[in-house]
Amino acid sequence: MLTLEPRNQVPLVTQIVEGLKRLIAERRLRPGSKIPSIRQLAEQEGVSVSTVVEAYDRLVAEGYLVARQNSGFFVRATPRGLYREESQSLRNIRFDPLWFVRQIWESSSADITPGYGWVPDAWLDGDAIRRALRNLSNKAPHLATGYGSPKGFVPLRMKVCDLLAEREIPVAQDQVLLTTGASHAIELVSQYLLRPGDVALVDEPGYSVMISNLRARGAQVVGVPWTAGGPDLQALEDLARTHKPRAFFTNPRLHNPTGASYSSGTAHRVLQLADRHDFFIVEDDVCAELDIEKRPSLACLDQLNRVIYLTSFSKSVSPRLRVGYIAAHPDAIEDITQIKMTTGLTSPETTERLVYEILNEGRQRKHLKGLQERLASAQEATVRQLEDAGLEVFAESGSGLFVWARVPGIEDSSQICYDALESGILLAPGHLFMTQGSSPWIRFNSAFSDPPELYRFLASVAASPESPR
Repeated sequence: MLTLEPRNQVPLVTQIVEGLKRLIAERRLRPGSKIPSIRQLAEQEGVSVSTVVEAYDRLVAEGYLVARQNSGFFVRATPRGLYREESQSLRNIRFDPLWFVRQIWESSSADITPGYGWVPDAWLDGDAIRRALRNLSNKAPHLATGYGSPKGFVPLRMKVCDLLAEREIPVAQDQVLLTTGASHAIELVSQYLLRPGDVALVDEPGYSVMISNLRARGAQVVGVPWTAGGPDLQALEDLARTHKPRAFFTNPRLHNPTGASYSSGTAHRVLQLADRHDFFIVEDDVCAELDIEKRPSLACLDQLNRVIYLTSFSKSVSPRLRVGYIAAHPDAIEDITQIKMTTGLTSPETTERLVYEILNEGRQRKHLKGLQERLASAQEATVRQLEDAGLEVFAESGSGLFVWARVPGIEDSSQICYDALESGILLAPGHLFMTQGSSPWIRFNSAFSDPPELYRFLASVAASPESPR
């Protein structure tokens, strides 16, 4: 059944696991079929029972086998059609936010991925995470028990207070709530602020997950058009007067998806309009640590009067750790904490401790400086190559991840993105970031936009926009 090599450096357990995976992939072990018992395979292959037990446990954990009590082990029977064949159905998909998020996390159909929304793993400090894991395992043997504090690991909240003080946002510990990333923070704040039917203003274009979240809350989502210097102020004032919004959810710094940032004048004017028309501002500042310029946040200018500030460590430490936080007035934090407890009790203290270890190590500043410079260089190269390929760029930020660009003469970028996917290129079409309708724009992540094949494809589209290929 298997060909094991005891003298091979590859452990016998791994040889059994990989061998059975290969037999399943080749359909020599068919879905639903029973495989030899642990004892049978051990005798057949001349290995110990414990070796086979470990191999079977791994195959069950990875979803290749199913264990049935008193019956044995069976190849998992996956219904036909549950997983589509990429080559047969790319034309049938629709680029909507849910599909796009799942495509990013689950699909391996694209080799070139400028549509991703994060910093590449290789650009983050993986050694710092490994050191923190080792240190934490030695320091805190009790981590496997207990729930932790509802507001989050206290030392990390105190460290956040120090970080915010450097951004001129003085806060006390009771003004900080840790979350499971920025998306969790958005969910908690939207539950705190909104009731079904309330109007929520958002950036147009804006963060697609935020827009979907607000709609799920039953809010009426209204887009505020963006310019290269932030939201269109006249449009914001008109919309505030007409709709009487409860809140404005906005991403003022290194905006997702355009890469643009608020000008100083825009920031002051937005705060004046919030005061005049009595709405809250929810400031999503997830790219703060990627910004080479030390521009003030809305929270800094407002001192958390009307602004609820949220961000995460996903862009600067690791997206895999899922640690974010909310800073707001103490009364708001108390209410949001109650919501957090009713929906999930606490956030994972282990990952919060890991982030604390990394920040406390003292090397993060050097890492951030290198990351900012690397992204700035990638931004410059991406803008230049997009323009050389014939695309129009919305704004040149000089920092951060995102570039927003369009092919002149094309009003809907979806067709370009379908064709790109068939060529192994995952792009992020503009309509994903709109409250409604199509868009000619495409979001590019400069950290994933190196491959020359990307620009050859785009140049061919720009050369014949009537028939993108």
